[in-house]
Amino acid sequence: MDLGIKGKWALVCGASKGLGFGCAQALVQEGVNVLIVARGNLVLEQAAARLAIDAQHSGSTVLYCAQDITTEAGRSAVFALLRDFDIVVTNAGGPPPGDFHDWERADWIKALDSNMLTPFELIKATVDGMAERGFGRIINITSSAVKAPIDALGLSSGARCGLTGFVAGAARSKLASRGVTMNNLLPGAFDTDRLKANYQAAAQRSGEPVELLTRRARQNIPAQRFGTAAEFGAICAFLCSQQAGYINGQNILADGGAFPGVF
Repeated sequence: MDLGIKGKWALVCGASKGLGFGCAQALVQEGVNVLIVARGNLVLEQAAARLAIDAQHSGSTVLYCAQDITTEAGRSAVFALLRDFDIVVTNAGGPPPGDFHDWERADWIKALDSNMLTPFELIKATVDGMAERGFGRIINITSSAVKAPIDALGLSSGARCGLTGFVAGAARSKLASRGVTMNNLLPGAFDTDRLKANYQAAAQRSGEPVELLTRRARQNIPAQRFGTAAEFGAICAFLCSQQAGYINGQNILADGGAFPGVF
């Protein structure tokens, strides 16, 4: 299927590895030009080199900018390179797990800056241009914990729920009639460095082997496995497509069937 987005420009955040990289790679394979952003220059440069291989086949351009997108200075540096984007994929690592008794105001502010206010600023900076051009796709990578909260991930789910509420209203504004859609992608357990770190931390807290914890987690997923960044990226690319223009204001859960509810 031709997704109809060849030649568009995409900003993909947190794209040096994991789900962000998976999204960037899927877009590049569809002929989308990408500017990838992450904080670590070396890893980001390596990611750009990997994407350049796909870009040779699809005719895409790959740019990268090592900045902290959660800061005003970082966003200014990114927009100094390129201002107009047709696709924006917001993505930032979630706060560390913990006990809510231990979280101070500073912890909450940091979580809100990363997982709610930064996506809001990126949306605000780009959607009007999208509307003028008659096409735009905002994809926010959030978490399955928005739909099925996990007590240890309260900082993450709290901030991301705030973003979810904002998007629910903004997606249904006048922008929708001008070709701009906004959707959230909610990953469950995907085989990423973040997932591995979470299970390492859980193993240290519980004293159980990390292999036991991960095996138990896979068994609790109907698919009996963790997801891959490539299949997550494919979902993202489809939501960015011309064909997905009637999908708007939705929370797309990708969790191998782990969520037990109907809606």
